[in-house]
Amino acid sequence: MASSAKIAIVPTGHNVPVSIPARIGRYRVERRLGSGAFATVWLATDDALESQVAIKVLADNWSHHPDVRARFEQEAQILRRADSERLVRIHDYGELPDGRPYQVMTYVSGGTLADRLAAGPMGVREALRTAAAIARATTDLHDAGVLHRDLKPSNVLLDPVRGRVLVADLGLAKTIAFASGFTVAAGTPGYMAPEQARPGGGLDVRADVHAIGAMAYQMITSTAPDGAGPTAPSRLRAGVPRRVDRVVLRALATQRDRRWPTAAALADALDAAAGHTPRRFSRLPGVLAGAACLSLLTGATADPSWVRVTDTTGNVSIAVPPEWAGQAQTEGWNPDDVGLRAGRHPGLAVAADLTTWRTEYGGGPGVFAGTADTLTGARLPQHPRCARQPDRPITTASATGTVTRWTGCAGTSISYSEVRLGRAYIQIKQTGPDDHTDELIRGLYSDAAGPALVRPHR
Repeated sequence: MASSAKIAIVPTGHNVPVSIPARIGRYRVERRLGSGAFATVWLATDDALESQVAIKVLADNWSHHPDVRARFEQEAQILRRADSERLVRIHDYGELPDGRPYQVMTYVSGGTLADRLAAGPMGVREALRTAAAIARATTDLHDAGVLHRDLKPSNVLLDPVRGRVLVADLGLAKTIAFASGFTVAAGTPGYMAPEQARPGGGLDVRADVHAIGAMAYQMITSTAPDGAGPTAPSRLRAGVPRRVDRVVLRALATQRDRRWPTAAALADALDAAAGHTPRRFSRLPGVLAGAACLSLLTGATADPSWVRVTDTTGNVSIAVPPEWAGQAQTEGWNPDDVGLRAGRHPGLAVAADLTTWRTEYGGGPGVFAGTADTLTGARLPQHPRCARQPDRPITTASATGTVTRWTGCAGTSISYSEVRLGRAYIQIKQTGPDDHTDELIRGLYSDAAGPALVRPHR
């Protein structure tokens, strides 16, 4: 596309044959994650920090276009400056020997929202919560003074292990301060606001609000909104409350003055439409567990005041300190998040506040526990800004495993315990000097690890 073109509608992306490089800079390449119109993204390993990264390399046919190179570099600068846990982070930037620039970014294994939509319909509450998370990520971008301008499912990454939704691909992002001076239409048809198709019309944060509304509509109905007068979601899917219609259709209003005024306002409305309130647990132990789990776990926890939480299948149950038992997600997980075969398996996450718990180097404590067919070959999360302690073995009544501790994360008291136990994976985030890892494992029951009467090796 020539730099003098009047219209710059972004293609949805296509695959192109690309040979696999052995290394990109100091990073060892493992495989290609995907290719689009302007770049190829590779999965690579940072051997020095023992972590996986995604590396985005500008395509050779675009690397000699000054405007495209400048946009690629600007994307990295924006992400670096925003520095939000809800946005993909830039860790490094460089240039290959042939002159192509590359960005080293956050890698999450859950794929994109487009992948999730291709796998089948989403639950209505899941769709609303996901859309709210996208809106809050976009709010962080707006607070940094930037419009995204190309929000769409392929630019949203999912990290179910940590429950995060990350916004990516800021190739069309522009500063809000200069929004009134845009002279070239840009965006992706189906998600871009009407004013984005009018060069010189001026844009503000409500253009991104429209795109989030389009994604919410698609997640709820399994179809993209149709033009300026989309059918109400409740008419396309049984059981969708009318309050959901009002929230989503307002975001999609043709006239931007009728939309939600900010992404933050839309996020609040989506949460309210989902009936999203913290799920509070009684301080009486065992009230959420089935009788079978209770009989296996009587006396297993170190403190009888701890609260027991069980997943929806009844196959995973864990006891946590009462101050952790503020919210829970109990609908399971996908082992693809740690590099294993994709599928839905029992699992749960418990924290005082699941939103802050998902902040890697901030927020409060919590625990995730889930099972898989096997943990052989699992790539458990690395925490590059923490100090890794020596692995230690653990043994339960029916399973063996290992605990890896990460401490002093980002100069704070935050620590992580990454635990393999039989076919169960547990991640424990703590925020103080005390280590409850063994107590939490003692309070675990899963169909993959048995009652966890832990005998830790010292």
